[in-house]
Amino acid sequence: MMGRIVQAIRHIGFEDLGSFTEPLRKAGYDIEYVDVAERDPSTLDPLGADLLVVLGGPIGVYDHDAYPVVTHEISLLRARLTADRPTLGICLGAQLMAAALGARVYPGPTKEIGWSALDLSDTATPNPLAMLQDVPVLHWHGDTFDLPEGSTLLASTPHCANQAFSRGPNVLGLQFHPEVLGARFEHWLLGHANELATAGIDPVTLRRDAGRHARRLEQAGAALFTDWLTGLTR
Repeated sequence: MMGRIVQAIRHIGFEDLGSFTEPLRKAGYDIEYVDVAERDPSTLDPLGADLLVVLGGPIGVYDHDAYPVVTHEISLLRARLTADRPTLGICLGAQLMAAALGARVYPGPTKEIGWSALDLSDTATPNPLAMLQDVPVLHWHGDTFDLPEGSTLLASTPHCANQAFSRGPNVLGLQFHPEVLGARFEHWLLGHANELATAGIDPVTLRRDAGRHARRLEQAGAALFTDWLTGLTR
């Protein structure tokens, strides 16, 4: 697998591949970050990378007028998903994927920010998120999406019915953050300080919970990602 390329579309510096970095390197991928503030994603070949990962960020799918990059990313994803090329979306990335697949993306009933476990769905084939059973994951979103047509629901929470979906072995959308590293969590608290204050969410509690849960999530997240990479079809 040497020489494979993963392009990671990044919207904000600290929301990176995190604990997924080492599994990618072990699987023989070279990592190329595409920072959309510096590089227009419409210049990318939608089928060029062996794997495309679209990371999180503080904008919404419906912010396309203010942030044209949203439209460019949806177009890129539409072409890639039509070809069933390996694609992973995390948080905003999953919302962009849902939009590219024709589903509605909209503000959820409440901001879901904090650490809690998922309710995993019973699926016809093994649930790719099985390693996250009873593992608190990081939630950090205000928007949600309808389940795209032809997709399989993988997980829910009481505040968000559609937490994750797949479409065959090559397409995975995750509303939550399984990739976060505990050692870099303070970047999240500082980078999103205004959002936390506006939402009335205590960073002290988030920091404490990260200290309790992040290490376990790093291990489980890396394991599920390694398994998913192994199951990709070319």
